[in-house]
Amino acid sequence: MAPLVHGCPWCYIGKARFEAGLAAFAQRADVEVVHRSFELDPAAPPATDVPILDMLATKYGVSREQAEAMEARVAEAAAGEGLGYRSDRIHGNTFDLHRLLHLATAHGVQDALLTALYHANFAEARQLADPAVLTGIAVGAGVPEAEAARVLADPDAYADEVRADERAAAELGATGVPFFVIDRRYGVSGAQPADVFRQALERAHADSAVQVLAVAADDADGCGDGSCAV
Repeated sequence: MAPLVHGCPWCYIGKARFEAGLAAFAQRADVEVVHRSFELDPAAPPATDVPILDMLATKYGVSREQAEAMEARVAEAAAGEGLGYRSDRIHGNTFDLHRLLHLATAHGVQDALLTALYHANFAEARQLADPAVLTGIAVGAGVPEAEAARVLADPDAYADEVRADERAAAELGATGVPFFVIDRRYGVSGAQPADVFRQALERAHADSAVQVLAVAADDADGCGDGSCAV
């Protein structure tokens, strides 16, 4: 069962909601969760000094105050899941994070690293474009320091794996994130409530029909086509 994820705020929140739904699923022990790569803004530079509020104001053509209100909505949703959320983050490319997550998968600590990266970005507003910062986070999640440093120093390391995930997402019909695929038969789009995920898991366990159980509307909580519903 594989959620397709990216470092957008609704993936951060959606992961928490999915995990709450999974915890309530009676067959939880039978579920394997795999996180896949999905870049919402692959053209973003690796490192910028652009605050997230300025990026939002520019992207959506709104005032700084309106951008703050948009972020406040996301912060409220995050708080509802017990998650920290800061709006003094810096906007940047996430390709290196995806490559590190593939390394973490090889060591069996993919979920631990994803959780740590989400927390570092959204709750702590750390500079994830800094290789030293990323290496430290990876080590804390259980990735060997030398291997993390090696991957970050080699732009080709795990690049093919990231691209393969992105192709798989397109084949599964994912045009935005978060997007969850259960047994390659059921799709749940958007940061749905925990109970929606529980019901999706139960239905997938019960039968084999192929259908999308929940689709995010245009104004629902999710990201796609280079933008987020914030």
